[in-house]
Order: sequence, then C-alpha cells, then structure tokens
Amino acid sequence: MLDQNQINELRAQPVAAQKLFVDGAWTAGSGETLPVVSPIDGSVLTTVVSASAEDMDLAIKAARNAFDDGRWSRMAPAGRKKILHRLADIIEREALALSVLGVRDNGTELNMAFKAEAGSAAATFRYYAEAIDKVYGEVAPTASTVLGLIHREPVGVVGAIVPWNFPLMIGAWKIAPALAEGNSVVLKPAETASLSLLRLAELAVEAGLPDGVFNVVTGKGSVAGEALALSMDVDVLTFTGSGPVGRRLLEYSARSNLKKIYLELGGKSPNVVFADAPDLAQAAKISAMGIFRNSGQVCVAGSRLLVQENIHDDFIAALARHAGALNVGDPLDLASDIGAVNSLTQLQGNLDFVAKAQEEGAHRYLGGERILTDTGGYYMEPTIMTGVRPGDTLARREVFGPVLAVTAFTDEAEAVRLANDSDFGLAGAVWTADLSRAHRMIRAMKTGVVHVNTYGGADGTVPLGGVRQSGNGHDKSLHAMNKYVDLKTAWIQL
Repeated sequence: MLDQNQINELRAQPVAAQKLFVDGAWTAGSGETLPVVSPIDGSVLTTVVSASAEDMDLAIKAARNAFDDGRWSRMAPAGRKKILHRLADIIEREALALSVLGVRDNGTELNMAFKAEAGSAAATFRYYAEAIDKVYGEVAPTASTVLGLIHREPVGVVGAIVPWNFPLMIGAWKIAPALAEGNSVVLKPAETASLSLLRLAELAVEAGLPDGVFNVVTGKGSVAGEALALSMDVDVLTFTGSGPVGRRLLEYSARSNLKKIYLELGGKSPNVVFADAPDLAQAAKISAMGIFRNSGQVCVAGSRLLVQENIHDDFIAALARHAGALNVGDPLDLASDIGAVNSLTQLQGNLDFVAKAQEEGAHRYLGGERILTDTGGYYMEPTIMTGVRPGDTLARREVFGPVLAVTAFTDEAEAVRLANDSDFGLAGAVWTADLSRAHRMIRAMKTGVVHVNTYGGADGTVPLGGVRQSGNGHDKSLHAMNKYVDLKTAWIQL
C-alpha cells in the first residue's frame, strides 16, 4: 500500500540539473538547457540538456561502437538475461521514487503511475529477459542434401523516441525487446517528461549493462529527434507520438539510410455500447475511466462513445455521475483520482476543442473548464460532449485530453459504420451480451485492439499496434521482438 508520508518526503527532494547519459557517463553536451515545468503547480522543477545534433551524433557513435565490439550483441543470451532480470529487480526496488519523480514531471495521478509506469516497466524488462533464450531461429524444410538455417540477428543501433504521457512504460516497451535481442539503444524522451528515463539509464548501469549500450539524449524533437532520425548509423527507429511527426520521420528515413520506421500514432478510439450490454452500470463506470484516467492522455483512450439510442439518455446520465465524482487534484495526493494535464499548451488545446465542438453544435453535458487555477497547475474537469456528429472536429481529431465525444446509433450496422468512420485505427471496445455480435464486431472494427465488455487492461502478453493512420508495427508481446532483428538465411550444401 502506498504511504502518503513517504510520497511527501520524496516530492520534497530537490531535483538536480540533468545531463545527457552517453557511453555510460553523464555529460553536459551542448550546454544549452530547457526548463522542466511541473504541471502540478507550474513551478520550474529543474532543467534538462537541450542536446545539439552533434550531441546526438556522439550518442549514436557510442551505441555503434558498443554494438560492433560485441560487448552486448555477442554476449551469451544467459548473460543478457541475467542483467535484464537484475534491472527489473532494481526498478521494483526504486518503484515509488521513480513514480514520484515521473509524476512531478508529467502530472499523472500517482495511483495510476505506480502501476503503469514503474510497475509496468519492471514487468516488461522481466518478460523480455525471460524471452531471450526462448525465441529460436528456424531450420527450413529442405531436401536431405541441403541444410537451410534462418538466423535471427540484432539489427544494430535502435533509435527510440517516446512521448510524455507514460514515458517509463512506453520506453520499456521499446528498450527491453531491443536490448533482449542484443541491440544498442539511443533514447530521445519527450521534452516535458525526461526525468524518469534519465534515472532509468543510471539504474541500467547498476544492473550491469555495458557502457554505450543504452544512451539517453534529451532535447527538442526538431533538433535532437531530427538528428536521430536522419542518422546514417541508426538501423531502426521506433516512435510513439503524433501523426505529423510520424510522417516527418518517414521522410527522414527516405532522406537517410532507409532505416526501418515503426510508428504508434494514437487514435480516436470508438467505445460502442449496445442496449444488451451485460451490466450497463459497470459499463458506464469503466467507460468513464476509459477516457478520463490520466486526464485523457492515453493513446488508446475511448474518446468516441457510441451509445445505442434507446439507452442513450440513461447511460450518459450514469456515466456523468461517475465522471463528476472523480476527484481531480494534486497527482501526488493519494485522494486524487485524476491528476494534471501535462502542460499549459496541452490544456489550452483541450479547451479549444471544447469551444470548437460547441460552435459546431455539440452540447456540453459535463465539465469543459479549467479548474484549480489557484494552484498554478494545469487541471481540467472531465468533459462530456453530446450530440457530436460524425463529421465534427471532435469526432475526427485526437484531443489527448479529458474530453469525450458522444454519438447515438440505432443498430449494429450503424454502429460499425460510425466506429470505422475515422482516419485512425488503434483501439476500440464493444459492450454486448450477444456472443455472436461480439465476434462480428471484433471482425468488423478496423482497429488493432478490440476490448469486449471492458476497456483497457491488456497486459504485455498481447501486442499493441494500430492500422490506418494509427501507425504500423507493434509494441508488447513476443511479436515486438521482430522489429529489432534481421533474418539471415544460411543455405548449406551437404
């Protein structure tokens, strides 16, 4: 059980000015810095280095040298496994401190961050540590005079760019399988959520990861991120973030060495509730958290609620009761259900979406305002907008905030049409007691993940990835490891 006094002690600790972590050591790099503004109260928490392109090049060079000399890439699988298990142990030991540090940086409510950040990261490193000696190459079915072998070889240097909403969790999704396969990694965190990943680099050294195998370079995406993507010495780039940036990264691949690019670009996920849902009260409660947890800053958030018209009014009233009862406040207070919006820019964007929705004819059923302004932090009420039409801005664009777009439907055919009327295709859900309908909806919905009679909760054993403009490739599960290997055929005449 989390202890509020211990949390308060950790939040009171000063955070030193941060450096870059390159080749196993801290370096000031260019010397330019960026302020770290805490969304809890708007104060400047510390600074991080605003890395130059030259700083990034040095990190890539360190990763390449570490890969080429084999200190990690040619280490016996049992050795890599032992080190990644040790890192998982250390993350668990430091879980509360890591979580508090991350919350001070990005504003996620601690009750969620403790599980979804440090807890998830430890589980992810442990999962891929166990997979190291359980994923095999293949022997081809050839004639008896030939031996065909298919080897899995690490790609080399992996660049990873991760977002600010769950930096440690999403970072681990990319770092752990890449390291498990023997690659070296250069990580570029988001400007507004770097602290927990810089600390992770320090913990990796404690676990025994060789110098140069894992490097963390902070700074602006337009400088450090661009240098990583344009590098001729990065073999794979994996990214979670916005669509416009994802498109730019694809262009950078074409302009450089045609590196493989894996993109997770968010979504506008449909949460479809039929009148025959097995427990409408439970559906309303879970649907509220499916959009409002972490202030809606979740890539798979159920941000489009599609409700069968004969239960629409009662269901929205029940959902609003749950949403209105959520305590929005200081994310380091265990009494808070919902924490802060990540930045003032993000908060203003959320409010602009609400205003635009009203201009287009939607009804503001609940919330829609900035709150707790006296704290100096960035907080917003859970917001429900009803009467949203399929072509409205709020139905088309990802808000990435606590704003729910509600649309009614009549029957299954219309539910499918509305669910798929989107440029995105990351996640979705269907609530129904009809098993046949559930399977029809799973097949019909054009998304990478479909929840049935729940929303969220999928663990590391299953892949997360989208279709259409939600990107390509998958994080989590054994499938994620395939992004970080090349297949090599050996054709041997006997």
